[in-house]
Amino acid sequence: MEIIKGDGTNELLEAQSHIWNYTFNYITSMSLRCAVQLGIPDIIDNHDKPVTLSELVKALSIPQVKSAYVYRLMRVLVHSGFFTLGKIHEHEEYMLTPSSKLLTKNHATNIAPFLLMITDPVVATPFHFMTSLFQGSEVLPMEVAHGMTFWKYCNQHSEFNQLFNTAMASDTNFVMSVVVKEYKTMFEGFRSLVDVGGGIGTAAKAISKALPHLSCTVLDLPHVVSNMVGNGNIEYVSGDMFKYVPSADIVLLKWILHDWNDEECVKILQRCREAIPAKDKGGKVIIIDVVVDCNKGKFQATEAQLCFDILMMVSLTGKERTEKEWEKLFMQAGFTSYKITHGLGLRSIIEVFP
Repeated sequence: MEIIKGDGTNELLEAQSHIWNYTFNYITSMSLRCAVQLGIPDIIDNHDKPVTLSELVKALSIPQVKSAYVYRLMRVLVHSGFFTLGKIHEHEEYMLTPSSKLLTKNHATNIAPFLLMITDPVVATPFHFMTSLFQGSEVLPMEVAHGMTFWKYCNQHSEFNQLFNTAMASDTNFVMSVVVKEYKTMFEGFRSLVDVGGGIGTAAKAISKALPHLSCTVLDLPHVVSNMVGNGNIEYVSGDMFKYVPSADIVLLKWILHDWNDEECVKILQRCREAIPAKDKGGKVIIIDVVVDCNKGKFQATEAQLCFDILMMVSLTGKERTEKEWEKLFMQAGFTSYKITHGLGLRSIIEVFP
């Protein structure tokens, strides 16, 4: 025990606390997942006023004997800032915070499906095989855990594929609500747009609603769009973005390129450059993705970016990129210039010009 004597005692204890905090961090995310699965944010939201523990237990339709479990679950989530606890007439009552409001079904930009997908066993299990990446294995931990690539897994497991598409749609709905409100002008003056890897068309629908004059095409794989029916100025096209991107004034890549390695990204970007008009005719590619900046970003935002980079490393061939890494891709794909707008929290908007 000599090691903890003297002036270094507090340092060592703080170091242990730091280690334990990150050791147990996954328990916070799984507790939040549990709360969403139980519908706790919705119960509080629909109650129209703060909820006592007994009211919450009753609304959950679980035995009163389980109230101690609910109290302990809520205690860690209050501590983490997902709920607040007030005291009125000697009763402690739970209230939503801005974070938990985003997890309610009544919220226009509910992101609960994204939380549920990222914490799903399909996504979480490969992390148990992460060490294999550093020990000479050429197989991704995702493939070690499930015997196939992430995209093949989606293709062969309809339930998870639906979960993934719903999660991506919820994220797109959230991001595009900001884009069309704050950055609508970057789409104005154009006649056509193709959303590459656009899933079920959430981004295209948001853009189309805000700019009805813009003709939108959604390009994605057959198992994603085969049952989708276009309407108004939205059309669905089944295809492979590595081989062909339909012609349009604007090509949108919302959170696509981070899934792929540099060589794959260059191929996608080359197809995008072929699809748009020349620079003097106004063609451009709009990328919504992470631009990692470890020096200037807020700690929590940067940490989330870096954690997402590790997720890409474990599950796919992609990564989160710095501005210099993005610029290298653009130049290799034949583009001449770009403009970055930081205004989407963890992500940025990159306009790339031929």
